[in-house]
Amino acid sequence: MSHKAIPDASDEYCGTSYAAKLLNLSVGSIQSLVEKNELRAWKTQGGHRRISIQSIYQYQNRANLSPKNPMPQGRWLKVMVVEDDGPTRAMYQAHFDHWDMPIDVVLGASGIEALLDIPLVKPQVLITDLRMPGIDGFELIRSLSQHPQLSGMAVLAITGMSPAEVARKGGVPEGVQLLRKPLDMGWLHGYFHALLSLRQLSQRQGQESEMT
Repeated sequence: MSHKAIPDASDEYCGTSYAAKLLNLSVGSIQSLVEKNELRAWKTQGGHRRISIQSIYQYQNRANLSPKNPMPQGRWLKVMVVEDDGPTRAMYQAHFDHWDMPIDVVLGASGIEALLDIPLVKPQVLITDLRMPGIDGFELIRSLSQHPQLSGMAVLAITGMSPAEVARKGGVPEGVQLLRKPLDMGWLHGYFHALLSLRQLSQRQGQESEMT
């Protein structure tokens, strides 16, 4: 497999789990296709595999597959979850895999991993734990707030800390949504559904404007 430093500017990329959804194959099958160079892929600095959306469509045509209809390019929701606890990351992944939603997720185990990957993955939503070793969620959010190109990213900060503990750490910037652990996954499902609905409405209005 080719591990490029950066992706082609003309292409869009998704993770292994979302590629499996698009092709109606297992994650293991997707990994095998990548190793056989049937799908183009690269890895982020944090070690996350990204797969070319264009190569997925090309493979569908070559293999005469009948996958579920994918969303057109750019219409899925790119999400990054930063959580140092392995079982909690697995819980997130299980829910995302179960939901029939166009969500492409990258799961990171540390703040430094997120800082490496965010400029390349460009998520629309960041979900981060606040209490983590090394670069914690507070430092991660502060670092990202200094980059204007990431100003449109929605940030959900998840914590079991008390309000007083959060305040002693300097709190979170305005616009960051602070949520208590354990995160209500039903609420998160509704949150994603609302974001996707707004994106579809905005894109539809844009298309109608171009036609007038």
